[in-house]
Amino acid sequence: MPILCSTGALIGRPNNRDYTLLKDLVPKLSCDGFELMIYPDWYLIYGKLIDFTREIGINIPVIHCEKRIGELLSSGTEEDLDTAMRDFRLNCEIAKGVGAEKLVLHLWNGLVSDSHIENNIAGYRYLCEIADEYGLMLLVENVVCNVSDPMSRLHDVYEAYPDSGFVFDTKMAAFHCQEELLYDDENTWLQDRIRHYHVNDYGGGYKDWNNLKVLPIGAGRVDFDKFFSYIRRKKHQDFTFTVESTAFDKTGTVHTEILNGCFDRIRNYLSAGSDGNAE
Repeated sequence: MPILCSTGALIGRPNNRDYTLLKDLVPKLSCDGFELMIYPDWYLIYGKLIDFTREIGINIPVIHCEKRIGELLSSGTEEDLDTAMRDFRLNCEIAKGVGAEKLVLHLWNGLVSDSHIENNIAGYRYLCEIADEYGLMLLVENVVCNVSDPMSRLHDVYEAYPDSGFVFDTKMAAFHCQEELLYDDENTWLQDRIRHYHVNDYGGGYKDWNNLKVLPIGAGRVDFDKFFSYIRRKKHQDFTFTVESTAFDKTGTVHTEILNGCFDRIRNYLSAGSDGNAE
C-alpha cells in the first residue's frame, strides 16, 4: 500500500508555491511517492512543471485537482462551467504528463461549499467524460460542508453516478464527527468505491471552523488504531494513502521530520497492528 506525500504539505504561499523546491526536498522524505497539488499559478507554465518532474524522476501516482473547479461548478452559469471544464482539462494534461493515474476532486469547495450541490452533481458528468478521455480515475473527496455533510453528499453523487469512485479523508470525516460511518455495514456503497485515502489528524470538535488545520498523525483525536484495523481487514493492496500535514512554517521553511514521522507511523500500523509509534 503506497504511502504518498502531498506536495501541498511542502509548497504553499509562504514559499511562493515554488515547485522547484521539490528537487531538494524529495530525497529527504521517506514516502513512496507524491500527490501533486495543482495551483492555478501553474497553468501558464504547466509544460515546464511536467518537464521538471521528469528531470528529477519524481513518482506522482495521484494528482489533487485545483480546488476552484468545484466552486466554479457551483455557480451554474455557462461561463463558469466552461472555465471549470477548461481548467479541469489542464489538470488532466498535467496528470498524464507526470504519469499519474488518479485524480482527487473537491466536487464542492470554498464558501459556496455544497449550497448548490445540484449544479456540482450535474457538472460532474462532464468531468468524468474528460477524465475518461485521458484514461484517468476520477475520485470525489468527502470535503467538509457548510450546508449538509460529506457522507450525505457522497451518497448524492453515488445515487446519480453508481460507478463513481471516492477519496476518504480522516480529518474531513472527523470535522463532521463521521469517522465511525466508514465502518458501518450499511455504508458498503462507500466502502466498495473508495480508491484512495487522505490520512490526517484533526484536533477540533464538531464543525469547529477555527480548528480546521491539518495535523500530523497522533496530534489530534482521530482513532487511527480503529482506522488501520479496518484497513488491514479490507486487504486492498492497490489502495494509496496520502499524508497532507502542513510541514512548512510562516517563513516557508519545510520541516520534513514532521512528515517522515507520519510515514513511519502509517507503516507500523499497516505492518503490525501497533499503536503507530515508530521504533
